[in-house]
Order: sequence, then structure tokens, then C-alpha cells
Amino acid sequence: QVQLVESGGGLVQAGGSLSLSCAASGSIFSIIAMGWYRQAPGKQRELVATISSRGSTVYADSVKGRFAISRDNAKNTVYLQMNTLNPEDTAVYYCNAVQMRLDITYNYWGQGTQVTVSS
Repeated sequence: QVQLVESGGGLVQAGGSLSLSCAASGSIFSIIAMGWYRQAPGKQRELVATISSRGSTVYADSVKGRFAISRDNAKNTVYLQMNTLNPEDTAVYYCNAVQMRLDITYNYWGQGTQVTVSS
């Protein structure tokens, strides 16, 4: 089992910045990727950004150029720097970790942290 603890988030005005962090603990071997997803009210959960164990990144088109994902392998922590926020970024942000064990993929989720962008 992998436990994910998120921190950061909160309320910010449009155009502002916030940063999120997510620390992984437990059976953290063979984590092949970590990332962030978000879910706005009445909408499905969507990918924000992911980063592989090798450092390859994927971003949603809506956040490219504004958000940056990074990870500190020594601390088993992934970060999301969010700049130029707009009200459409308002959502609950969830940390995700993907673990591969015996060719089976396991997904783990954090509890979620609220990000609210006021106009």
C-alpha cells in the first residue's frame, strides 16, 4: 500500500499562484509515475499533469505553460507549481501514484486538496 499526503492549495485571486505537494509513504517501491488530477463540481476527474520515474512529464492542454510538475525522488514527493491561475482552475486536486507490481498496475490517490480561484 502507498499512502499519499497532500498539502498546499487554498484560495487565491485570478492571476495568482499556488503550489501543491504530495508525499508518498508506505510500500513506495516500483512507483512508475506520480501526478495530479482535479475534479470540479459536476465534472469528471481530469488529468492535470504527471511525471514518470524517469522525469518525463505530461500536461493537460489547459495548463500547459502555466503549471509545472516536479518530483524529489529522495523525498518521495511530487510538486505542482500553479501560476497564472484562473477561476476555471477551481477544483479539488488529487495526488496520484501509479505502482507496478508483478505486471499489475495499482493506482493510489490522496485525499484531495481544494484550490479556489476567485475572479
